[in-house]
Amino acid sequence: MDKTLNHGRDAAAALALDRSGAVPAGATAELERLLTIMARLRDPEGGCPWDIEQSFASIAPYTIEEAHEVADAITREAWDELPGELGDLLLQVVFHARIAEEAGMFDFTAVAKAVADKMLSRHPHVFGDVGPLTAEEQSRAWEELKAAERGGARARVLDGVALGLPALSRALKLQNRAARVGFDWPSTDEVLDKIVEEAAELVEARDTMGPEELADEFGDLMFVMVNLGRHLGLDAEACLRGTNAKFTRRFNRIEDDLAALGRSPAQSDLAEMDALWDRAKAAERAAKG
Repeated sequence: MDKTLNHGRDAAAALALDRSGAVPAGATAELERLLTIMARLRDPEGGCPWDIEQSFASIAPYTIEEAHEVADAITREAWDELPGELGDLLLQVVFHARIAEEAGMFDFTAVAKAVADKMLSRHPHVFGDVGPLTAEEQSRAWEELKAAERGGARARVLDGVALGLPALSRALKLQNRAARVGFDWPSTDEVLDKIVEEAAELVEARDTMGPEELADEFGDLMFVMVNLGRHLGLDAEACLRGTNAKFTRRFNRIEDDLAALGRSPAQSDLAEMDALWDRAKAAERAAKG
């Protein structure tokens, strides 16, 4: 373990620079321009009042929102929108770094250096003299390196899983961490049995318990569903995003069909909308061949 950690920076740096692709022309200049713009926006004399008032806490929700918009553009394969969305996300990094610089904490250079150093140290099989690794070996080594960075053997297995992640994504990360130390069901059969058990407990809570117990049991069922997805090689967050998109498409089709009849969903009834839903579903399947 110590040998792996010692590889990342000094000896690896030369190899990294020799073998990496060239920095895109103009990238450095554009980044410097963005940093200058942010400094101007935050200038107490003549800057933007809104930008000046912001803090780490106030812009954190925007940072999360911009990350989701990047993911949305990728999901929709909106490649013409992706540069702009990535730029919006980069702006959030620059914004946080500027606030920190003004407070004397760190600056953008420290941010870039920290992540560059991390990439070098966590890829000794690329930048150091550790032999080639399989994807599985690399995943395990990555987690070991992260654990060492968090404090070695004294760190808890689940330390560092961000609280701000979407709940489904965080559940998946927690389960992956636990599974890497052997706390996992051996197959999907046991997970399916657990789903049946948790569903029965949810029904019992609905019938006999209060809202807190009901919420607790519902959360347990969702957590096990995430685990089933993990065993099937599926990301619950991505699956639910896909289903959300599918629901939106089909409901929009219902709305369009009703509009052609001169009515809105509020002027329809469940039976009619169910029939239109089935028609939208059949049309999608037919389009897929």
